[in-house]
Amino acid sequence: MKRLILMRHAKTEPWGEGVDDFGRALTERGKEDAKRMAEELVGMGWSPERILVSTARRARETCSEVAKVVEGEKVRPMESLYLSGVRGLADAVAQNDGAGTLMLIGHNPGLHDFSMEILREGGSFDHQHALRLVEKFPTSCCALFEADEHGAFVPVHFRLAGVLRAKDFREADASS
Repeated sequence: MKRLILMRHAKTEPWGEGVDDFGRALTERGKEDAKRMAEELVGMGWSPERILVSTARRARETCSEVAKVVEGEKVRPMESLYLSGVRGLADAVAQNDGAGTLMLIGHNPGLHDFSMEILREGGSFDHQHALRLVEKFPTSCCALFEADEHGAFVPVHFRLAGVLRAKDFREADASS
C-alpha cells in the first residue's frame, strides 16, 4: 500500500504591511499543533518515510516540529512548493513517489486544490472525510490518501482515508 499525506503549514504570525510572506514564523500554537499532528500520524501508523517541504519559513518550521516526532524521515526542501498550484504539487509527488509514505508540507490554496483533485479522481473510503475536506483546509490540516498500487503516482489510484485537523485535537484535549 502507498500513502500520501498532504499537510498545510501550521498557524503563523499574521501577514501585514512590512511582513515578508516568505519569512513568516510559526506562533507557539502553530508549533504545538504541528507536533500534535505528527504524534497523531505516528499513532495511526502513518509515519512518513520522506517529507517534501516548501522552503518558506512557516513550512520549514512546521517540518521541524514534525521531525521531532517522526524518526528516520528524509526531508527534501523544495523552492517550487512555495505557493505552488495543483500541477506543481503533482509533479513534486510524481518525482518523489519511491517512498511508501510520502508527506508534502506546503500552502493553500494549492494544497486544498490538489487534495480536491485527488478526491475527485480517486474518491474516498468515508463520505464524512470527503465532506470535511471539501469544507476547508485549515492550518496544520492533514489529508491522508492511500493507494493499493505501488507504482508511479497516479491520482486516480489514491482514495481519501482521513482528514486530521489540529482544532479537533485541541477541543478534545480541552474537554478531557
